[in-house]
Amino acid sequence: MPPYQPRRNKSSQQKKTKRTPYMGKARKESRLPLDDKFLVQRPFLRNDISSIPVARLKTTTKHPTVFRKRIANVADQSAHGDVVQVRADSGETVGYGFWNPRAEATIRMLSWGEVLPDERWWEAQIKQAVSLRKDLLQLKSRTNAYRLINAEGDGFPGLVVDLYSDVITVQTYTLGMYQRGEAIARMIAKILDTKHWVVRTGPATFPQEGFLADGFESGKVPEKLMITEQGAKYEIHPFEGHKTGFFCDQRENRIQLRDYCKGKDVLDLCCYSGGFSINAALGGAKKVTGVDLDEEAIEFAKRNANLNKSKVKFVHADAFAYMRDMQRNNKLYDVIILDPPKLIRGRDEMHEGQNKYFDFNQLAASLVKPGGLLLSCSCSGLLSMSDFTMTVRAAITERTPRILARSGAGPDHPVQANCLETEYLKCLWMQL
Repeated sequence: MPPYQPRRNKSSQQKKTKRTPYMGKARKESRLPLDDKFLVQRPFLRNDISSIPVARLKTTTKHPTVFRKRIANVADQSAHGDVVQVRADSGETVGYGFWNPRAEATIRMLSWGEVLPDERWWEAQIKQAVSLRKDLLQLKSRTNAYRLINAEGDGFPGLVVDLYSDVITVQTYTLGMYQRGEAIARMIAKILDTKHWVVRTGPATFPQEGFLADGFESGKVPEKLMITEQGAKYEIHPFEGHKTGFFCDQRENRIQLRDYCKGKDVLDLCCYSGGFSINAALGGAKKVTGVDLDEEAIEFAKRNANLNKSKVKFVHADAFAYMRDMQRNNKLYDVIILDPPKLIRGRDEMHEGQNKYFDFNQLAASLVKPGGLLLSCSCSGLLSMSDFTMTVRAAITERTPRILARSGAGPDHPVQANCLETEYLKCLWMQL
C-alpha cells in the first residue's frame, strides 16, 4: 500500500492552529471530479495522532452523519478523506469521523468520545461484526453468501461488505472509506482467512461525495462464483451487477415466498437475477414469469434458473409497459412480486419517488386475482415503513388489501437505532 504523507501542522500546539469558518467553499470545485492525488490508498489513521485536524460543531448530534450546516469551523490543514476530531462548541470531544468538504454529509462519524479509530479499533469492530454473523446468527448453516458489514448498522458509515463463498466484496460509498478500501479488505481477509477480495465504489459517489474512482482487487479473483441459499443456487459476478453483485438482503423474503406459490401463476416484476422467480418455482408454482429492463440481468436470471432446474419464463421489458400490456389482455396472476430498484436517492427526489411507487403498485394491484398475494418492496432508506404503507394503500383504493406481514432485510443487515434510514428495505405482504 502506498504510504500516506500527512500535511505538516503550521503549529505544534492545537490551540494555535488556524481555523476557518466552514461555509461550503468547495461547492464550485465539486462540479469536477476530485483530483487523483486524493484517491490513493492510505492507512486507517495518521501515524502522528497529534496532527489530527479538529472540526467544531455548532450543535452536537448522536447521528453518524454530520451535515454541512451543523459545522462551525475546521482546522485549515484538513484534507479530503481525513479522520478529524469532532468537538462540541464547549470543546468536549464528540468523537472522530471522516471529513469530506465536497459532501453535504460532510463528516461520517466512526468512533465516539475519546476513542481513536486506529487499527486496533477497526480490527475489534470488524471482529464484532463477523461474530454476529458467525456465532449468533450461524449463517454458514444456511448459506455461503451474506452481509458481513452493513454500513451504519455495524458502525461503519459508507461501507458495505458481503461475503460470497471465498470472495469478500467491499463497496464504498464515501471518500474516506474508499481511501481505506484496501486496508479494510486486507484486514477482513486476514480475519476470515480468505484469499480474494474486490473493492468497488457505490453508484452515486460523484453527485454525493464529489469523486470518481475505479475499483480494484486482490488479483486472481474468480470472474464468477457459485453460491447457495437454502437449497437454491446462484451465479455471482463479483465485478458486475448492482450493489456488490447480489441482493443478500432479500434472502428470508425469497425463502418465505415459497410457502405462497404452490400451484400458482406468479409474476416477478423487476426480477434482476431471478431470486424471487426461482424460489417461486422451487415452491411449486405452476407458472412463473420474470420481467426486467436490464438485458444482462435477464441473462443472469436464465442461467440461475437453469442451475436450479427451474422452469421460468424471463422477459426483457420495461415493467410499466409489460403491466399495461397484461391489463389490455385481461391477464391476472395469483402472486405478484414488485421489487423495483431504489427510487428515492435524496430528499429532493422524495415526491417524485413516492409517485413512482404509487404508479407501480396501482398497476401491479390491478393484475392480482381476487384473493391473490401482492408482495410490494421498497429499498429507499428515506421512505419510512409507515410512509411506504400509506403510499401503497393510496395506490390500491379500488381493492381491499389485507396486510399479512411486514418484513425487511435479514438479521445480517442490522439497523442502528440512531440512524433509522439503515432500515432501508421494506416489504408488504398483502392479500387483495
